[in-house]
Amino acid sequence: MRWLQRIREWARLVRRDAVAVWIAARDPRVPWYAKLIAAAVAAYALSPIDLIPDFIPVLGYADDLLIVPAGILLTTRLIPAGLMAEFRAEAAARDGRPVSIGGAILIAVLWLASLALAAWWLGLLPNSRQDLLRDGL
Repeated sequence: MRWLQRIREWARLVRRDAVAVWIAARDPRVPWYAKLIAAAVAAYALSPIDLIPDFIPVLGYADDLLIVPAGILLTTRLIPAGLMAEFRAEAAARDGRPVSIGGAILIAVLWLASLALAAWWLGLLPNSRQDLLRDGL
């Protein structure tokens, strides 16, 4: 039972840090390169849409267990410690989870582009790969 409590605490800290990174991405005191990475990590972590859907066995949870914490770790290392402590305190004080509409749109566009590319590759679209190969282009 003790390990279950540790996992819950870790998940709570990851959620808090995701919100802290979201706050950091909007703060003018954060260096531009850290802001850029923070915005990307926060958009992905707080987006309601996953790049890899959770229903895909093993890979579906890989982003939640590996990619998001690694992105948060990288971002927190790029932000000065004093600022990060301030952002963590502010994130802990917030009740709700911010929703990243921009992140959701980005992930949806990536999924649609992937589906369109796959359909084109399989020859399901007009002027597809097979049409181009047949015509010698």
